[in-house]
Amino acid sequence: MRITSKGQVTIPQELRDQLGFVPGSEVTFIPEGNTLRVVKQEGPAGRGRSLVDRLRGKATVSMTTDEILALTRGD
Repeated sequence: MRITSKGQVTIPQELRDQLGFVPGSEVTFIPEGNTLRVVKQEGPAGRGRSLVDRLRGKATVSMTTDEILALTRGD
């Protein structure tokens, strides 16, 4: 495998599947001698998840999801 001019490499699909690396996975690079470990982070939620968690339960409108969708779709 070669590193691109941008410093990118492709992790083979089989390894991504086996280790649970999905698009958006956060990783840390750990140098160990002449070896570089790529470690998937299980820590704090990403920006999107943090936003959703912060907003969950804050709604003040007592509409159902179907009613909200009907409003946004113009039904």
